[in-house]
Amino acid sequence: MDSNPGMIQGFIPLIFMVGVFYLIVFKPQMKAQKETQQMLKDLKKNDEVVTSGGIIGTVVNVKPETLTLRVDDNVRVEVERSAITRLHKPKAQKQEAAA
Repeated sequence: MDSNPGMIQGFIPLIFMVGVFYLIVFKPQMKAQKETQQMLKDLKKNDEVVTSGGIIGTVVNVKPETLTLRVDDNVRVEVERSAITRLHKPKAQKQEAAA
């Protein structure tokens, strides 16, 4: 009977470490994933995006599963939504946002 309180006290640090690990790793990762999913859902015509391959293009056509990007004047590429990693912000806009 004496070993039960000691056993419970031994698990308290382990439970604390799991809680801290959750707050430091999993919660921010889930938040970033939600933001990415929302960004992909909200994409519209004329948005400038960057693909996972590093291609920067402007959205010219939106379909449920794919997007058509204008990469150059005569080049159009159709990509899956999941290939989009972020919205592209030119350097001028980045500097204004920082100020």
